[in-house]
Amino acid sequence: MGPGEPCPEIVIRPSSDADVAAMIAIYEHHIAKGVGDAGDFEEERLLPDDLKRRRKTMRKKRLPHLVAERNGEVAGYAYAVPFRKRPAYRYTLKHSIYVHHAHLNAGIGRRLLPALIEACAAGGYRQMIGYIDAANEASLRLHETCGFRRVGYLPFVGYKYGRWTDSVMVQCALGTGAEDQPQPRVVAPVPPPSGV
Repeated sequence: MGPGEPCPEIVIRPSSDADVAAMIAIYEHHIAKGVGDAGDFEEERLLPDDLKRRRKTMRKKRLPHLVAERNGEVAGYAYAVPFRKRPAYRYTLKHSIYVHHAHLNAGIGRRLLPALIEACAAGGYRQMIGYIDAANEASLRLHETCGFRRVGYLPFVGYKYGRWTDSVMVQCALGTGAEDQPQPRVVAPVPPPSGV
């Protein structure tokens, strides 16, 4: 199946609280299998209530949190968060995608990433950043197919399986990108305190 071909058995939809356990299982598998022997380092576990809180915060900021469902099972998920907290960066996001190990090479990423890009553009965001392990050629190809370009190389920033790893920084314009000015966001005035 080519990158542009549809995967009819895959449904992309907003995540729900009912998906939390499946998303945590996918995340923990990647953390446990992705670093090898972590020695004395203990990863703080992602707890269901933490993920539910994150999803709620993301919804308030018009940030998508999507799942890919394949044959009724959560096969992957993707989300975007602010790239930086300072106001100057409010139109730029960074994203993450996790695919269930049993569903690799099934087209999950080819469906999740374009849906995430579209949802972020619809929210008024203008740029998306990603960090990809330099050895992950499949992910680099997927991102390039979806309009990302390589904009940076970070040598020796990760350590897993007993060796240093490099990261590639990728970037994609959302909507009209930097071609025009963003629409100002309307902020409701704060009412004066009662009794004044």
